[in-house]
Amino acid sequence: MNLQLIHRDDLPLGGFAGLKEHRLVIDKNIGGDDGVWNGIGNFVYLADARFLPKGETYLHPHHEIDVITIVVDGRLTHEGSLEHGRSMVANQAQVQRAGGEGFEHNEINPDDDRNRIIQIWVLPEKKGESVAYKFYDIEKGKLTRIYGGRKNQGATLDSHTNLDVGVLNKGQKINKEGVFMAYITRGSGDLDGTIVKDGDLVRGVGLKFTAALDDVQIIIITVNDRHFQSEEKPLWEGKHNEQSV
Repeated sequence: MNLQLIHRDDLPLGGFAGLKEHRLVIDKNIGGDDGVWNGIGNFVYLADARFLPKGETYLHPHHEIDVITIVVDGRLTHEGSLEHGRSMVANQAQVQRAGGEGFEHNEINPDDDRNRIIQIWVLPEKKGESVAYKFYDIEKGKLTRIYGGRKNQGATLDSHTNLDVGVLNKGQKINKEGVFMAYITRGSGDLDGTIVKDGDLVRGVGLKFTAALDDVQIIIITVNDRHFQSEEKPLWEGKHNEQSV
């Protein structure tokens, strides 16, 4: 398998307001350039962020984007027009669909220590959807689907782009067919003969991953066009610009 790999710490450290972040994916559809990767499917953005003590993003809007937040370390307090006041801890995730109406949010580190979150953006299948909010506990020892699937189910927001998060035990294996992108956010493992560790973003075809330690966290993005063969799937054209986090 021909793997491509980039490491977070080889990229510039940026940030805004009360956080510092590395941006590993900024797709050309939202203004990305050759310095970072494009996504797959409708996945267009990935940032690995650490909030300063008591840091926050301040209230800001999003439109026509699905915003996924995964807490890796520490705590996060969510404020905004969807599920105001929600508290999150490590191994929890929230998914916010802006749709045509849009939403505003502010993410806050309530503690005196830095926390760490991953934020991912996915373009919705069509414009003008209703706003929506989902919350997930990421279970240990398995993959938890937090995004993607058919429109006729309610467990996740619908998309042909799927997002799974695993918190794995030592020796636990994951196999996925087809094109994938995977980001290691805790621990390390073997990905088809290549040792990967926290901060490695990998792209390839046919994922075969084995956790090297307990409590390994991995985020996996895949695309399943077969779920949408009978549904209209509009193409996004031009630039889609949003503020991160």
